[in-house]
Amino acid sequence: MNAMPAEHHGPGQYQLRIRGHLDSSWTNWFEGMAVTQENDGTTSLCGPVLDQAALHGLLAKVRDIGATLIAVNLLEDPGPQNETIKA
Repeated sequence: MNAMPAEHHGPGQYQLRIRGHLDSSWTNWFEGMAVTQENDGTTSLCGPVLDQAALHGLLAKVRDIGATLIAVNLLEDPGPQNETIKA
């Protein structure tokens, strides 16, 4: 039997990457996350996320504006490694 990685449920620093460019006026909509237009035509949303419920709320906002989610990255984790979830 393979061991599953530990689940992350607490606060952490996350990066959401979406297709297309959003300008900084979206910062309030995305709960104060830093909005950065990347050179590859994507937007990076970075900032602290309190818990899994807050993360799901951010993902719902990405869905609500019709953006294409590319990746969700946990940048800071109290565990031994960072996690990446590809969409």
